[in-house]
Amino acid sequence: MNINHADKACELFAQGYNCAQAVFAAFCDVTGMETETALMLSSSFGAGMGRMREVCGACSGMFMAAGLLYGYSSPEDDKTKAEHYKRIQALAESFKAEHGTVICRELLKNLKVTSSPVPEPRTEQYYKVRPCIRFVRTAAELLDKYISENSI
Repeated sequence: MNINHADKACELFAQGYNCAQAVFAAFCDVTGMETETALMLSSSFGAGMGRMREVCGACSGMFMAAGLLYGYSSPEDDKTKAEHYKRIQALAESFKAEHGTVICRELLKNLKVTSSPVPEPRTEQYYKVRPCIRFVRTAAELLDKYISENSI
């Protein structure tokens, strides 16, 4: 059975997982990583890396999953390293084409957000005003498209 990774990522985000966790864990069926391990590994990247509002966590989750699927492990393999960095840059450019940036604070520029380490409560109002679920969906859709066009 094929999983709709975008729907799965949005479902995880709506359950309270951060943006990075939602995207990364949605792809456990193709990465082969245990869900709990994926959630733990990606937990540091939410809200632009630990709520520092840097690179969007949804993008970080997409990049981590791409690394498991297509990345390199040899530090001497410059060709594969360059190919992978090109892949990540292309995914980032696709995300930018949709949303204008990959930087969390810029994506949320119309909202009052802080870098406080204390997460905001996931209330009904939070989900009404916060656009993050759109970013989660985009990142998962972009990775799904990439996977469908590039065999693993």
